[in-house]
Amino acid sequence: MTGSGTDRTRPPVTAPAPVIILVEPQMAENIGMCARAMANFGLSEMRLVAPRDGWPSGGGLKKGATSAASGATHILENARLFPSAAEAIADLNFVLATTARERGQMKRVVTPAEAMPPLAQRIASSERVGILFGRERIGLTNEEISFADAILTFPVNPAFASLNLAQAVLLVGYEWFKATNGEPPFRENNPSPPATRATVLSMFDYLEGELDQCGFFPPGKKQIMTANLRDILHRLEMTEQEARTLRGVFKSLTEGPRRRGAPKAGEDGPGA
Repeated sequence: MTGSGTDRTRPPVTAPAPVIILVEPQMAENIGMCARAMANFGLSEMRLVAPRDGWPSGGGLKKGATSAASGATHILENARLFPSAAEAIADLNFVLATTARERGQMKRVVTPAEAMPPLAQRIASSERVGILFGRERIGLTNEEISFADAILTFPVNPAFASLNLAQAVLLVGYEWFKATNGEPPFRENNPSPPATRATVLSMFDYLEGELDQCGFFPPGKKQIMTANLRDILHRLEMTEQEARTLRGVFKSLTEGPRRRGAPKAGEDGPGA
């Protein structure tokens, strides 16, 4: 899906959503990739707490972030800068702090899937909600986590629990969008209606007749083998077009060799 599927003729998602707060991010590329992850899932407000290399600025820093954002430059351009995590969350009503490690704090711990529906309810009630993400190397400090109402953590392999900053934002964004939108951008496009019983039974009759003619069924086994074969085909839950196509395949396999004069299964060819 990399680079594909973007429809720039459609308006961006602008519904209220959690604020994404990056605490002392170290690399411009990571900030840009976080912006891209946010745009993927309808998150638009980014706050930066004391980025290591400053923000915003020109030169390589801005170029690296813009390139990594892959078109989500509107998020970078509107990002707000704060000197501390406490100041970045001062206007918020509810805050989650992300961490991969147990910190010994008496806080409720939730996964993104558990957290997003309640966050959506809070936002619908006009609360301002934010999610804190820590430094790439050491994460959030214990003090910064103490600012939050709850801890947000990810169900990952405990032997390798560290996530890239943008990956963490992506996982949160995915669960947010799933909780608030639910539907994928498209579904299977198959306009054919379900196959009628007449079409299915006609296919059965043709297939079983050909199998009988070529000696497929052992003596005394036809009834049970026919029932099993029908069950296999029923599980396909075919559309009308699929059933007709499958019958056409069976017909070509059996009648094609006859038209070419080829021997049927079990018959000797010319000169045998």
